[in-house]
Parts: sequence; C-alpha cells; structure tokens
Amino acid sequence: MTINNSILIADDDHDVISALKLALKNQPYDIVTASTPHEVLTLAERKPFACMLIDLNYTQDTTSGQEGISLIKALRQLDANVPVIAMTGFSNVNIAVEMMKNGANDFLEKPWRNSQLSAKIEQQIAHGQTKRANQKLAQENALLKAENPTAVISQSTKMNDVLSQIRRIALSDMNVLFTGENGTGKSLLAKYLHQHSTRQAATFLQVNMGAISDNLFESEMFGHVKGAFTDAKEERIGRFELAAKGTLFLDEIANINVNQQAKLLHVLEERKFERVGGVMTLDADVRLISATNSDLSVMVKNNQFRQDLLYRLNTIEIHIPALRERSEDIIPLATNFLNKLSLKYKQENKTLSDDAINALLTHHWPGNVRELSHTMERALFMSSNEQITANDLNLPKQNVNQNTYNQEQTLEQIEKRIIIERLHQFDKDPNLTAQSLGLSRSAYYRRLEKYQLN
Repeated sequence: MTINNSILIADDDHDVISALKLALKNQPYDIVTASTPHEVLTLAERKPFACMLIDLNYTQDTTSGQEGISLIKALRQLDANVPVIAMTGFSNVNIAVEMMKNGANDFLEKPWRNSQLSAKIEQQIAHGQTKRANQKLAQENALLKAENPTAVISQSTKMNDVLSQIRRIALSDMNVLFTGENGTGKSLLAKYLHQHSTRQAATFLQVNMGAISDNLFESEMFGHVKGAFTDAKEERIGRFELAAKGTLFLDEIANINVNQQAKLLHVLEERKFERVGGVMTLDADVRLISATNSDLSVMVKNNQFRQDLLYRLNTIEIHIPALRERSEDIIPLATNFLNKLSLKYKQENKTLSDDAINALLTHHWPGNVRELSHTMERALFMSSNEQITANDLNLPKQNVNQNTYNQEQTLEQIEKRIIIERLHQFDKDPNLTAQSLGLSRSAYYRRLEKYQLN
C-alpha cells in the first residue's frame, strides 16, 4: 500500500476546514475533507493517508469529546500506523490524556498558530514513515526467519512432540518415513530434519516420485552414461549421486509402481548403484527420507507396495498431525503467512479481525497448512482495509446435518452439546474454545459452570 501526501481534515465547522486549507495551501499536501465520523471512516477505508486532523465533537452543543475519541478508536482498527492529530476548541487536560490513550498521536488547540500546525503535521508524518519503515523491517526479519527450514511455526503439544522427535533422530542416519494428509508440511519437516542432522552442510534434494515415468526411473534416480540408450546423448547424473553425503527426500513414495520399488529396494539393501549403461559402482551415501499421504500397510496387504521396501523406508515412522488436530497453530500460522505475503507483494501488514479468527478456528481445513496458506493469500487481496475479515477469507460454509440435533431438544441442550463438541475440538483450550464460540472468557466460564462441564 503506497502512502502519499494526502491529509484528511475532519470537522463539522466548514469555517475551520476553510481556515486549515488556507493555512496549508503552500504545503505539498493533497487535502481531503470530511464533516462527520461516517465520512471519515468511509474515506479511510478507501485510501491511505499520510496524516489525519480529527475534531473531537461533531454534534451541536456537544463538548465531551467522546465522538472524536470513538472515531479515533475506529480509525485504529482500520490503520494502526496512520498519524492522528486530535483538534479541540478548548483546553482540557483530561480529554487530551484520554484521546492520547485511545490512539491519537498529538493534539492541536483551536485557534492554532500556523507555524505550530505545520510543525505538528510534518513531525507526525515523519513519525508515521519511520513506524512503517520499522514495521517493514520487522516483516523482512520475520520472513527470513520463516524461510529458514529450522523455523517451524508451532505452539501445539502435538506438533512440538513431532519436532522434538525429529531433533532426537536427526543425528542418526536412520531412514525416516513421514506420513500424514496432503498439505500437512511433510516436505518442510524433511528440510527441518536435514538442518538438524550431521549432513546439514551437504545437499538436500527433493524428488517428486509421482512425476517420474517408469521408463525414465533408473535414469532419473541413478543416472546414465552417454549412449546408454537411444536418447542418451549426454551423460546424466542421477538423484542419488547429486545428493551424495546429503539428504535425499522421496516425496509421494506410494506413487511408484512395483517395478520401480524393486529397483529402489536393491539400492537401499546394497547401498550401492550403477548408472544405466555404466560399469562403475558408486556408493549410495545418502540419508533417505520418504513421505506419503497413503496407508502403506494397506497397500502392502493389497500387493501394491513391497513389505521389504517398507521395512527399509520406515526405520523411523513419524505421523504429521492434520491442522485441525493442532488448532493452537492455526492463528500463528495464518499471521506468519500474512507477514510473508505482505512482504512478497509489497503491501502493508494486515491483522485478523475477531470474526476472521473465529472462522479460521472453526474451519475443518481438509487441505491443511497448504489450504491455510492459499486462503491467506486470497484474503490479502480481497481485504480493502487494514484488517482481514471473515468475508475476506471466503471459507466454504460448514455443512449442517439437520439430523444432528433432535427437534425435541431444548435450546440449552443444543448449546451444551455444541460447547462439548468445541471442547473436544480444541483440546479444552479455554482461549480457543471461547473464541470459536464467540464468547468472552467470563461468559465461557459461566457456561461451563452452568452445564457442569468444569
């Protein structure tokens, strides 16, 4: 979002607006005016401003300043960084203190001195630019940290247990099999394991096994010499050789056919291989990590996957929990994605509204972390202000089974059942459960006591 030289002046007195415009006519500002709080908020939603001068009273004979204070609070919801100078027609220390507490950066008494007016605006614009620059720097630092494979976002017990297990086994050379649904972050965790291993200084090479055709499997994995077959016009180095002394990550391992499985098994058993058409035997000096969203034990029973290969792959098997099973991580992940995407697309960072947080926490996430990432990217562009709302997320409506609740149940019985469901969904976490129900913490605890769910 580009911050220009636009200044918003809001006052119900047109003479005041005219006087301010006259005082600033020789300054390089594009002045926009408003006479009501509604106009101010509408304009603030449409475009960014370098600074705002906001009157505290808009109704005739009103001097409390509460209209202006409420307006400043609302503006802070739209843009946490825009400098706001509050204008008051009389000297009142208490009101000045209150408006500063609620988001004003400075205040200007009427009548003003033009030199004072210009100085305050220049100062606040400079402060606003510095604040935005610092925020951008913080976003860049967060992005660098997030892009480091060792920086895995996790606050949930389940995911922290997985990370702890990975760190323990990383120092060995045992083969590891990651299992879990699509989009749970298996490739990221494979990199995480590599970064914590003794092979971290060497290559990490990822191979999508489902993308390799049967007739090119050996050439892709083990390489070939020139002239090994009709199209072998040049020597090719295979994936095992490219990953020498490093880590080879075989993603979607369940997608290889039985013929390919036999060739892979031979290399894992012998720890040696030859290029296609070659005579030199090479060492398979790699740490092997595999991943799948399929149940390989079922595939073994159905003769779709070799039992002996599975034994070679899953010396250690680690299951990655689905996102809905680690709900404590949803909001930290969503915020992290927003920070990264804002930096990528050169937009100001945005926050999540309460209804957006509730929508994120109650969504089922069949696509897991990958779906969450795509959702936040879409929402970043759908949002027209500084906050992402539930509408911006555009998540599909939850299907409601009409048979879920007995038509003879009372409202209290239905409410109790919903609370019990959410308690299970969020592992009894009070913050997440209360947020998903749209309740304050105190209201949440009153419901627990009412239904004897303590």
